[in-house]
Amino acid sequence: MSQISEQNPENHAQPSPALPDDIGAGGAPAGSSLSPAASPPLPAHLQDLTDRARGYVEAASSANTRKAYASDWKHFTAWCRRQNLSPLPPEPQVVGLYITACASGGAIGKPNSVSTIERRLSAIGWHCAQRGMPLDRKDRHIATVLAGIRNRHAAPPRQKEAILPEDLIAMLETLDRGSLRGIRDRAMLLIGFAGGLRRSEITGLDLGRDQTEDSRGWIEIFDKGVLVTLRGKTGWREVEIGRGSSDATCPVVALESWIGFAKLARGPLFRRVTGKGKSVGPDRLNDQEIARLVKKTALAAGVRGDLSEAERGRKFAGHSLRAGLASSAEVDERHVQKQLGHASAEMTRRYQRRRDRFRVNLTKAAGL
Repeated sequence: MSQISEQNPENHAQPSPALPDDIGAGGAPAGSSLSPAASPPLPAHLQDLTDRARGYVEAASSANTRKAYASDWKHFTAWCRRQNLSPLPPEPQVVGLYITACASGGAIGKPNSVSTIERRLSAIGWHCAQRGMPLDRKDRHIATVLAGIRNRHAAPPRQKEAILPEDLIAMLETLDRGSLRGIRDRAMLLIGFAGGLRRSEITGLDLGRDQTEDSRGWIEIFDKGVLVTLRGKTGWREVEIGRGSSDATCPVVALESWIGFAKLARGPLFRRVTGKGKSVGPDRLNDQEIARLVKKTALAAGVRGDLSEAERGRKFAGHSLRAGLASSAEVDERHVQKQLGHASAEMTRRYQRRRDRFRVNLTKAAGL
């Protein structure tokens, strides 16, 4: 198994969610008492362009982001109703009180984490902007309160445990090679590790280009490996994954086996296995399945057996595969070759360059 192309750094910029279903052509929620004065309807001959524009807006963000932003807006408006306040037009004082309630537990349920509060604030700002009423996040009623919440409640990020080559091999052994589900899970683990892919990138793959509307990319299989084309926030990128010297740990062989046994021709690459494990459905897997798969196989394989089961369960998730590739860049290339069949001299040179890039990035991050 090998990964031989550049990977972009994790993009932490806030994504732009798609236009909610309740917003019409004029930007106001249809039928809402909280809406500003409705814009005049567009001429009929522009309706087709309106529909296309909505499609492009939806393509600007993932389905998970749109779902989260819709939920956050609902949370905010519900809090406003209980306090007899209006969410529109956006008043910085009201938003400042809302995020205070979120941090202290006075909104709905238990106190929210800082990351959740920041996401809720981004969702409020976006929804207000779509209604022609931009929210000033730099206003002292918001910025100062948020700074205080960060100082008091922010916790260090929980780093997920990296999956190393020897861990991955042990995890693969826990899967049933004779079942469709086992063949699929094997392909997902190997492709995810070899490509350093995010969990949404793994489940977002199609068998070819322009086959589904929710696609994050597609694959092309060649004699020497597979080319994965991915769409991200910063544009398109390509990931080359070469064939390994051992079929048992070759990501391309695992991928071909899954496609063959599942009898896939087009559409989503990784799908649900139905009918008591004997058939493959048409629906794409949710990216949460990657996190569950990594956690389940890591526990079954006894990875980090020095920790309790509860601690191990918290340390492993979908990002462990991506982190594993980064960690493997620091491992001696001969060890990796022995473990996973990296035989090509060109692959070794690329691996060395990847290791050097990680060191440079870490140095920059540390300000050295």
